[in-house]
Amino acid sequence: MPVSHGLDGRIWRRRTRRSDWLRYAAWVALAILFAFSWEVMNRGTLWVFVEDAPRQAADLAARSWPPRWEYLPRLWQPLWDTINMATLGTLIGTIIAVPVAFMAARNTTPSAMVLRPAALFIIVASRSINSLIWALLLVTIVGPGLLAGIIAIALRSIGFIGKLLYEAIEEIDPGQVEAVKATGASQAQVIDYAIVPQVLPAFAGITVFRWDINIRESAILGLVGAGGLGLNLQASLNMLAWSQVTVIFALILITVLVSEWVSAKVRHAII
Repeated sequence: MPVSHGLDGRIWRRRTRRSDWLRYAAWVALAILFAFSWEVMNRGTLWVFVEDAPRQAADLAARSWPPRWEYLPRLWQPLWDTINMATLGTLIGTIIAVPVAFMAARNTTPSAMVLRPAALFIIVASRSINSLIWALLLVTIVGPGLLAGIIAIALRSIGFIGKLLYEAIEEIDPGQVEAVKATGASQAQVIDYAIVPQVLPAFAGITVFRWDINIRESAILGLVGAGGLGLNLQASLNMLAWSQVTVIFALILITVLVSEWVSAKVRHAII
């Protein structure tokens, strides 16, 4: 611990003794947690399979190569379905998330006692459940297909967009709001002329970023019957057609890279 003597003879310490003890206690607690987690992991791990993992991985790689490129034409329609699923899901989620965000923000909510807690609950509930789980539930309710995937993407997007948007609304410059109110504007006009222009760039960036994420998530929702590339992936896995799986993985990777590039360009142009 670095110490030094001041002009008055007192010893200067970087931290108080209480802070040092709390720091040591935190490190001890972290070490205990690590030891406990390691013991839990070992309890459920069959190390025979772990030791055999390199050989199994090499065998799987050998069966997956070379890719069966003639399978690629059969993936264009599922790829189009995946892109449409992500786009429509993002659009629906955005339409619902905007009013939810305005109800959740402290400076725009009509009711801090009722509507704000309800809006925050919607945001938390949406973000707490993964898109794959939403899709699994919706396939059971509305049946397999793209509709279940679109709704699942929308439900997941509400929480993401709503949270970031309501935080952006709460961080606006109140001076502009007061200036518009001073002209005798109504609440709707205040939102239109003072709040929306301030949050519009952030809103556009958030929406495009969520669409980029939804492209990735839509590609695997078919594993539970929600359509898109995931259906072909599940079928190829069931048939142990590893060369087809390689083609699907390559197409998903390229799609994600393209969506990432488009997202970055759009966000740069907007923000």
